[in-house]
Amino acid sequence: MLDARPASFASRLLGALLDLLVVGTGAFLLLVVAGAVGQNLDDAAGSALGILLLVTITVVVPTTVETLTRGRSVGKLVMGLRVVRDDGGPVRFRHAVVRALVGVLELWLTVGSVALITSLVHPRGKRLGDMLAGTYAVRVRGGQRPLPPLVMPPELANWARSADIRRLPDGLALSVRQFLGRAAGLHLGSRVRLGVSLAADVEGYVAPGPPPGTHPERFLAAVLAERRDREYVHAVAVARQAAVETALVQRLPHAIPDPAG
Repeated sequence: MLDARPASFASRLLGALLDLLVVGTGAFLLLVVAGAVGQNLDDAAGSALGILLLVTITVVVPTTVETLTRGRSVGKLVMGLRVVRDDGGPVRFRHAVVRALVGVLELWLTVGSVALITSLVHPRGKRLGDMLAGTYAVRVRGGQRPLPPLVMPPELANWARSADIRRLPDGLALSVRQFLGRAAGLHLGSRVRLGVSLAADVEGYVAPGPPPGTHPERFLAAVLAERRDREYVHAVAVARQAAVETALVQRLPHAIPDPAG
């Protein structure tokens, strides 16, 4: 996901409050269960159970949820938000665990005051956990502009027509299309890194490679534009063949007169 528009402070705050409500409800239920179990335990075992419960609520659960949902907790899902990496890609386990560990300090021990102040002053609304993990929250629904059309770079047209372009995996093709459409809104450093990475991935499906010195984004645009044109030509040919076969099926057998004729 490459939409780099940061979420507003109000939407992040409402999402955090919803998450707090969900976590609080879950913590209450766990405390009830732990209280029932702890009656039969000695002091050491009871303390161990309490620590385990605390770690589960503050670290394990948030990390698991963000990892499995690729950055969408319950509150973020309701508010249409997602936590992404600085380059626009989905968060992974290491990002989620860093956010959760730092969250113990800025969310739990300080009752959210540190996270609130940091989010207010940071241009992307990052809290400390986001700064250390290299993430931020974006809005993923509503008000999204359509992607600009693909245009074949003139200097690569002849190369693209003669190149052997194998079918790109759907996920890679989608990532390239979104990158080209959102590149202008990305941070320059992230744009360069992501463009070079995607070009290296796509080059494995193209032979021969682009002319030396070709800009990664121009290469990606040429590959997708040529792929689109070839798929269109193929689709037209398939449609024509289907029309011919349909006409043959509807014809009467040889030597049988057509009553409508």
